[in-house]
Amino acid sequence: MNGLTTWGETVLGLVYPRVCALCHEHRADRRNGYVCPSCSLGVRRIGNHCCRRCGLPWSGVITASHTCADCRGATYAWDEARAAVVAEGVALESIHRLKYQKEPWFATFLSGLLTEAALPSLAGHSWQGVVPVPLHRVKLREREFNQAERLAAPLAQALGVPLVTDRVRRQEATLSQASLSREDRTRNVRSAFVPERSDTIRGSWIIVDDVLTTGATTDAVAAVLKGLGADRVIVWAVARAT
Repeated sequence: MNGLTTWGETVLGLVYPRVCALCHEHRADRRNGYVCPSCSLGVRRIGNHCCRRCGLPWSGVITASHTCADCRGATYAWDEARAAVVAEGVALESIHRLKYQKEPWFATFLSGLLTEAALPSLAGHSWQGVVPVPLHRVKLREREFNQAERLAAPLAQALGVPLVTDRVRRQEATLSQASLSREDRTRNVRSAFVPERSDTIRGSWIIVDDVLTTGATTDAVAAVLKGLGADRVIVWAVARAT
């Protein structure tokens, strides 16, 4: 992974020397994730103004803790889900270019958004590991990297906990979730994930993904961790679809 990142950054330096990877006009380098401050202004951060269960952002000013309509009466394997920014504009374009156009330098920008948002609430607690949502081997071969791993690694390092990729395996190459309804998303991933190892686990765990929409994918991963014995599972995503 480090080799791919270094290669990507070298290529970026040759093609776009110290210039924003989005607008190609203003200066930007690794310190600001290769996205200039001007383009970064297009990111809408969520903060604490969101559903306390699934992280869905609220509009307007919310002064108390709220649960959205979708979460009332809903059952999730994870205990809480949060996201750093809204899945739109600059953030969504960066995610798509990382995943589908193989532009790995965007992982620097996106992981920075994630770590900046997640670290204050996660630091100081005891975590057993950070689990990136796994890709099926066919998709991994096609994409050449797992974007969730790229996003999760800096957060795990900042927390001082292991990045764990050998607990959950994606056994089914499911359809893309993007075009499916809420019910179809749940059915699509219901049996997609299985334990990679059978030994039990304990304590609190963090799942990381790029985009959180209905929570079906991360819920399926959380169900595996809970089945292995995890006491608490928190989800953090870079972006939250609205």
